[in-house]
This record gives sequence, C-alpha cells and structure tokens, in this order.
Amino acid sequence: MTDNTLDRLMAGRFDDPDGGPALDPLTAAVTIDHSLAGREAELVAGLGLGDRLAVVCDGNTQRVLGARVAAALASIAKISEVILPGEPHADGETVAALRRETAACDALIAVGSGSINDICKYAAAQDNKPYAVFATAPSMNGYCSVNAAITIDGHKKSIQAAAAAGVFMDLEVLAAAPPRMIRSGLGDSVCRATAQADWLLAHMLRDDPYREAPFALLAEDEAALFAGSAALMEGDLDVMGRLARVLTLSGFGMTIAEGSQPASQGEHLIGHYAEMRMNPAWPPCFHGEQIGIATLTMARLQERMLADGPPRLAATVATEASVIDHFGPELGAACWAEFKLKRLDEAMAEKLNARIDERWDAIAARISAIHLPPALLDDVLARAGAPRTPQDLGWPVEFYDGAVRHAREIRNRFTFLDLASDSGLDLAADSGFA
Repeated sequence: MTDNTLDRLMAGRFDDPDGGPALDPLTAAVTIDHSLAGREAELVAGLGLGDRLAVVCDGNTQRVLGARVAAALASIAKISEVILPGEPHADGETVAALRRETAACDALIAVGSGSINDICKYAAAQDNKPYAVFATAPSMNGYCSVNAAITIDGHKKSIQAAAAAGVFMDLEVLAAAPPRMIRSGLGDSVCRATAQADWLLAHMLRDDPYREAPFALLAEDEAALFAGSAALMEGDLDVMGRLARVLTLSGFGMTIAEGSQPASQGEHLIGHYAEMRMNPAWPPCFHGEQIGIATLTMARLQERMLADGPPRLAATVATEASVIDHFGPELGAACWAEFKLKRLDEAMAEKLNARIDERWDAIAARISAIHLPPALLDDVLARAGAPRTPQDLGWPVEFYDGAVRHAREIRNRFTFLDLASDSGLDLAADSGFA
C-alpha cells in the first residue's frame, strides 16, 4: 500500500493539525496513475452517478481525451456528448447554456482543465447534480475545490460550487499537454508561501479565521516538485505525479478551509485584475502563468515589508469615487461593494497600529518561518522555462503597475497589498517588487 499524503487523506487517515477528527475531502475518489486507459468505465461506475451522463468537453479536450471517455462510458450509461464551442469562458452565460443542454442528464463528466472544470462544477451546483472530472492538463489547482472562478457581468468571482465526486488524472495525458499549460500548473503551485503569508497576516493582525491543515497537506510534495521543475518539462512522470498531487491537495485545502483563502491571496488578486482588464488584442496567456509572475511580486513585497520593520497605517486613500473612476460604473460598483468592507477609516487604522505595536515581532517571525525567498521561486520558474516578468506575457509595465496598485480593490481579502498601500508604500511595478 502506498502511503503518501493524498492516500492517507482519501483513506481518512490524515489527522487535522488544527485539531478535531481526520480531514474529510468531500470527494469520494481520486485516481492518479501513469495511465488510465481502459479503466474509465470502472472508475466512473463506482461513483453511482446515474444512467444518463453528459460528457462535457471543448474541441481540444474532446480530441485529447473526451472521445475516449465518452466511448468507454457508453458501456455503463446513456451518453450525451456536449462539445462547447471555441475556447469556452467560465462565465454566467456559458454556465446557463450548459445547464439547458444537460437538463435531462443525471450528472456531468467534465473532460478538461480550468474553464471546463469550473463551468461544470458551477452548473452541477446550480442544478444539484453530481459531477466528476477527467483532467487533460495539470494547469490549475481547482479540480478538487468547491469554488469555481466564474465571471459575472465582467467581475471575476470565486463562487461556491459542487465538490467533484471523482477526480481522475492520467499522467501520460497530463505530460502530453501543451508545455505552457504544464508551466501554468507550476505557476499556480508556487504561490503557496505568499498565500499563506497573506492569510497569516490577516489572521494575526485582524483575527481573520485561519487553518494550518491546507498547508500541511502540501508539505510532503512541494519541495520535491520545486526541485524537479526542469524534469517536469522533460516528461518525468514521477515529477508530474508530484504536480498532480500538489494541485489536487491544494484544491482539497480550499475545500477544508471552506474558501479559497489557502491558495488565493494577493497574487491572485493581481492575476484576477489582469484577467478582467487586459487588452484582448494582447497575446493570450494562462491563469497560472499570471499567478507565477504575481507570486514573485508578492514574495518580494512581503520580504521587503518583513525586513523594514513595523509599518504605520493611515486611513485608506481610495474612495468610492476613485474606484468607480478606475473600473467604470458597473464593475466599479461591484468592486466598491467588496473593497469598502476592509477599507480603513482613521479609527480602524489606529486600532490596527496598536496591534502592530503589540504583535509585529510575532507576526514577522511566524510569517518569516513559512516564507520562501523570491530568488528560490524565480529559479523554480526559470528552470521550467515559465514566464517571470509581465513583459514575458506581452504586458506593458504601466498595465502591471495598475494591476499591483489596484488589485486589492476588487475583493474583501486583506493582504500585504493592503498593508503596503495603507502604509504609504509605492506599489508601482518598477519599484522593485515585480
């Protein structure tokens, strides 16, 4: 019997480091193996999803794996093949269209990665149906989370969705994915330390809830994955297995935490801002590529602020008018509804300053203990040939300046971006953080 962290979690043998019983991942089955060819029907049959299954793909994932899955599952259920047109976007309109097309089905089988998985898990949640997923690329960490990144009226949100009944990863399929999608998964994995630092900051300074469990799940595989980032791109299936487990366990961490906090903090705010506002004429890029770059920015910002000593906060300068002026009337109003919940007035700034005076040494010590040096993270991405600067994605420096400065305004999540901005630190990309 294997005894890695994922196996212990799925067997109910991974004790909660925060106390309480063994952790429950909410997903019945996860299978990660060198090949799943010929096992598709057996894997899905064990989930008891019903007699009418919708196999949901796009054109690319249908060719890569979807046709194989649909043919295999035809032996156990009536199959409706749904091929979403073009390059599907995880937005409200696409979800609504999928729900109409799959109304007569008992369950959804997603065959794809980020967008396909998010679309299916949100549609399944809306219709109270189960779903399972066959991964086609190790490009993101959302396979096992209960959150979906869905764009609603131009505003990208993390929305409660369905937990996958089963997650199936064929490492040979993953290794054959486009290299940029593999690098994207690596980029979505390097942010563990920056996300943990931001979450710890909010916990220790503002008493926000916090869990150690999501990070304990990643401890066994993270260092080996980072050390093997070059081998990952050379097709090493053992390292690919590490990446698959890290992505899977990161998703479970979000499920256990009942939110995306363990894996989505300042670096994801920057990435989401960029996705919402980038010029569609610019070269396309993957979510994890953006996150890798933003992680380096956050790691440098966190390192500098920890070294600089206790910050001194003032009332937030940004106002409802400035937020709406920057984002436009509709999106600006949605952002303001989130941002105003954490915006500091003079009284709150003074309250937090008193806490900084009392707690900063303990805050800095605890965050420093889990912080990874920016140079290490940069080397991990460099050895994989991943983007490391905004220019690598074809983004103007001025655009990335705006992303770093204004990303905190899109969501009520307190991070080092808030601490820096409200203490008067310049967050321009050319200030040394990017």
